[in-house]
Amino acid sequence: MVSHLDIHAYLAEFEDIPGTRVFTAARARQGYHLNQFAMSLMKPENRERFKADERGYLDEWAISEEAKQAVLARDYNALLDIGGNIYFLSKLFSTDGIAFAQAVSTMTDMSWPEYRQMMLDGGRSPEGVRSIREGR
Repeated sequence: MVSHLDIHAYLAEFEDIPGTRVFTAARARQGYHLNQFAMSLMKPENRERFKADERGYLDEWAISEEAKQAVLARDYNALLDIGGNIYFLSKLFSTDGIAFAQAVSTMTDMSWPEYRQMMLDGGRSPEGVRSIREGR
């Protein structure tokens, strides 16, 4: 267990959860402009502009080239890694006409039908790898 006095060690523990990206203050700062872009898609006129010229619209935002490439590729795991907030990124899913659960399925090693069935069956088992560092 990490001492409550060592905040850096405590926060590092969040990086040890397999398949999970905890939206920390550091990620929020890193992804601020990316998330602002995503939220801009709430307005119909912005969605239309984005759909007409994705790269041109992205170039209007102060986001990294890495983030722009991840948006263009719809690489949601990469977007989460660089500070994207899943609820803000849902505006991108919606712009693409994709249901939230279907978009999330692309972040797994399962097809949409497999992911859907797994969720209908109660979700992922809590058994298995619980620590990246320890491989358990």
